[in-house]
Order: sequence, then C-alpha cells, then structure tokens
Amino acid sequence: MRLSARSDYALRAVIELAASDGGHVTADQLARTQSIPGKFLEAILTQLRRAGLVRSQRGPDGGFWLARPASEISLADIIRAIDGPLLGVRGERPENLGYVGAAEPLQMVWIALRANERAILEEVTLEDIVSGHLPASVRKLAEDPAAWTSHTPN
Repeated sequence: MRLSARSDYALRAVIELAASDGGHVTADQLARTQSIPGKFLEAILTQLRRAGLVRSQRGPDGGFWLARPASEISLADIIRAIDGPLLGVRGERPENLGYVGAAEPLQMVWIALRANERAILEEVTLEDIVSGHLPASVRKLAEDPAAWTSHTPN
C-alpha cells in the first residue's frame, strides 16, 4: 500500500483536531504543528469538510473541528475522503477486474489485500490514535519483528 502525501497530511491534521478535545484549531496552527505546507493543507481541509469529516467556521473565533466524535472516524474514512477507494488496480476496483488463464487467481489476491487493509484501517479510529490505545489486533501485527523489516530489492 502506498499512502499519498495528501492522505498522510490529512491524517496528521485530523489527529491534531481530535487531540484538541473539540476546540477550534486554525489551519495555520495545524500547518505549523505538523509541518504541513499551508496552501496544501487548506485544499485538504476543504476535501475533509466536503466529506463531512470536519467542520469550519470563519472569523476571529474560527477554525476547524471534527464533525463527529473521534471514536466514530476511522483512518479509512480519512484516506477514502482524500484518495478514494483503499485499493485500486490500474484505477479499477478489484471486483471489477477480470483475469484469464494462469493469472485468474490474481483477482482473489487483490480482494484479500483490500480486506486486510480494511481490517486495520476501518478498525483504528482517531480516538485510538490520540489515546495511544490501538486495537489488540493492530498491536499484535506491529509487534511482530518481521513487520519492521523492509523487503525491498537491493
């Protein structure tokens, strides 16, 4: 899985909003706190607002805040709002692909991969991140030493 810079920035900004305990946070504060380019962040916050994940208010008491409780917003919600479906192959959803011959089982691999991504990203909420209490299934995966080893070719 590759996470775009937009999704990474969106996740970091929304986690800051969740940590603010319901208070309004300005885009400038978010940008400074998380070292996110301001103009880039403004576009991201607009996407998140349109997706119904954050709310905003203009003026001296303005800023951004979560549109729902942090316990009701998953990491998957944020990634989908910014980048669309969690897994795509050549821009297509895996269930819409068709392979023939020896490659036919490849579709099942893509479906299984998406299911695993969902199992983690839909389970972990902003509240989990802010509290530092990740679900046991996620902790178990991350505690496996092999999970920390890169498998990229030399």
